[in-house]
Amino acid sequence: MTQYRRLRIPGATYFFTLCLEDRDSSLLIDHIQILRAAYGKTLRELPAQCSAMVVLPNHLHAIWTEPEGQVQFSERWRRIKARFSHALDQDFHPNLSKSAKRERGLWQRRFWEHAIRNEAEFSAAMEACHLDPVHHGLVKHPQDWDYSSFNRRMGNIAHPTQG
Repeated sequence: MTQYRRLRIPGATYFFTLCLEDRDSSLLIDHIQILRAAYGKTLRELPAQCSAMVVLPNHLHAIWTEPEGQVQFSERWRRIKARFSHALDQDFHPNLSKSAKRERGLWQRRFWEHAIRNEAEFSAAMEACHLDPVHHGLVKHPQDWDYSSFNRRMGNIAHPTQG
């Protein structure tokens, strides 16, 4: 079995990318209320500070800061993905490998994370979240994308450790 190595730093800030298996899908925004409910319930159970988040049709990005002394991002994402998948109650035709592991076939198996080590990396991650809808041709201006935390948090872009 492959062992995935993740940098686990208690209290650190991370940039995440999670993708749907079907890159042509729009399920994340088609069912945004289900995703928000899964996200909200999970973060009430396993809190983290979210500095930014953007949901696109087939993937999402988030910047989370772990609580001091904890590293629970893998479990958070597992719960969010599972809750969203089960709430949709659709057959996504998983391959044999995913079926054997009771996966629904909706999400790509893993997610990508990057530990943010300094203010420049934090700013780059914030910019990636802010501009991704424009890069994908979904809107001309970042503020026009409805599924971004930037529409609610403009001005609140300081790194969590910078106060």
